[in-house]
Amino acid sequence: MAHKKPHLPTKICAACERPFAWRKKWQRDWDNVKFCSDRCRGQRTKPDGQS
Repeated sequence: MAHKKPHLPTKICAACERPFAWRKKWQRDWDNVKFCSDRCRGQRTKPDGQS
């Protein structure tokens, strides 16, 4: 029988607006996590109108 992940909390990424799930590396800082990846986190610093 395959191992199933337990229900994990999710958030919506502030950059791409896609849902992402909790990860162990974020366990101490989950309340402050806003982006699903380093790529999305990097997009927040670009001026409006650019992708």
